[in-house]
Amino acid sequence: MRRLLFLWLLVLLAVPLGAQAQPAADDSAAIELLDALDVDSFPAKSRAIEAIVASDDERARDWLQALLDGRLQRADDGRFVVVLDNRGRDWPVEDALTGEALGEMSRRDLDRIGINNALRNQLRSAIAVVDLYSADLTLRRASAERLLGEVDADLAGPLAEVIEGEEDARVRRRLTQALAIYRLEQGEVAAVADLEGSLHSRVRVALNQAANGDDPMLADAARSALSGIEQMLKVNRAAETLYFGLSLGSVLVLAAIGLAITFGVMGVINMAHGELIMLGAYTTWMMQQLLPGQPGLALVLSVPAGFLVAALAGIAIERGVIQFLKGRPLETLLATFGISLILQQLVRTLISPQNRTVVSPEWMSGSIAVNDALSLTLNRLVVIAFALAVFAALVLIMRRTRLGLEVRAVTQNRAMARSMGIRATRVDILTFALGSGVAGLAGVALSQLTNVGPNLGQSYIIDSFMVVVFGGVGNLWGTLVAGLSLGVINQVLEPWAGAVLAKIIVLVFIILFIQKRPRGLFPQKGRAAEG
Repeated sequence: MRRLLFLWLLVLLAVPLGAQAQPAADDSAAIELLDALDVDSFPAKSRAIEAIVASDDERARDWLQALLDGRLQRADDGRFVVVLDNRGRDWPVEDALTGEALGEMSRRDLDRIGINNALRNQLRSAIAVVDLYSADLTLRRASAERLLGEVDADLAGPLAEVIEGEEDARVRRRLTQALAIYRLEQGEVAAVADLEGSLHSRVRVALNQAANGDDPMLADAARSALSGIEQMLKVNRAAETLYFGLSLGSVLVLAAIGLAITFGVMGVINMAHGELIMLGAYTTWMMQQLLPGQPGLALVLSVPAGFLVAALAGIAIERGVIQFLKGRPLETLLATFGISLILQQLVRTLISPQNRTVVSPEWMSGSIAVNDALSLTLNRLVVIAFALAVFAALVLIMRRTRLGLEVRAVTQNRAMARSMGIRATRVDILTFALGSGVAGLAGVALSQLTNVGPNLGQSYIIDSFMVVVFGGVGNLWGTLVAGLSLGVINQVLEPWAGAVLAKIIVLVFIILFIQKRPRGLFPQKGRAAEG
């Protein structure tokens, strides 16, 4: 099966890199190549694939890919066609020789050229080798990845020449590793040096096989390389845990920072804060329903919309309930808990009790590959950046605006602030609106990480209160440090303690901590804080 790779490399090595093959002068030769595929014998099909690979036809790669995908078929009139879409009864097709669109054909008028698993492997290897000479760097990189563990004796020699002529370091490194895996399988101890430090799974498999082999020198060298790789894997796993912890901590910061502001200024324990987060998440989902097919635009517009919806809901809660219960924390707690239940039931009635999925835009999908063992998902990276941006905006509001000055004054000493002409009631309304709006932003961020449902906010309300208590009531920097710290601690504990036990451990830690520092990491300053 590997002979086709060798034949193809010999042909390509005789042609300058980057030169483009010319189309066959006579289509009868191309028809003969495709005719050889339309037989019952799989060995004969294998030889036909080799002939296509060895030909200088520029359409060879497309034929091989179409055959691998099951899209290369023969019509009843004898023409070879490529199926563009195999859904429905009638399929759009194009001529395999000319690329001309032929309209739609009934699937009953087409005969699929069947292949087995051996031919599929042969085709994948052939396409990988063909792509090594593509001008497209992405194709060359993907081809080099596919050749890991696929190199044999026929391919080893020509591949070494390909490595010398390759300019891209990533492709050259992958091809070197592919060749080294083959040499390792042949018992060459020196091949281990080319595989040291690689975190790729196929490299580790090859080294494990060598470490368990009969050659003692090769086994010792492979075990030494694996030991170094294992240490690097531990570092990468720790980095991944830190990354997930920071993303969780960012959500906790967004969820808790509004609570910290309102609790610090008004002394209100708002049990409906989680439902304000839920409203922000549902706003994101609603925006996607209003703008179908445009998840990116919908998400961008959801940021101000989520803030506004949650802020208006917060104002309604403050004006409708909380203003009548000031100074009565137990009644406020019970009243806001009742509001949370009302909001949950309202969503269940008006929308659905079922969870809703929010589609992430393309620029938030996928991940950034740091190396073979560590990838950073883009949606979490964007959430971390978003949380830091919201935090920076709140710091500017508190430090650079009149509202921030009044909030700080009311937080430190409400009576003195009133005597200086500050309208504390107005400050309460704006502060509650700001804190509620930030909770809505937390919901927008959460919609990109999990499903949106009526119980979404309940998962974060307790954690939010823990962040506020741990960081210090009303202190933004304390909320940031506490949120990120608790997020990382949870991610570190969960793998060995489980999610529930991890939360219990964190809760016990916070209880012990506030026994030592009752006002948290960053306590308030002012007479009100000292009283």
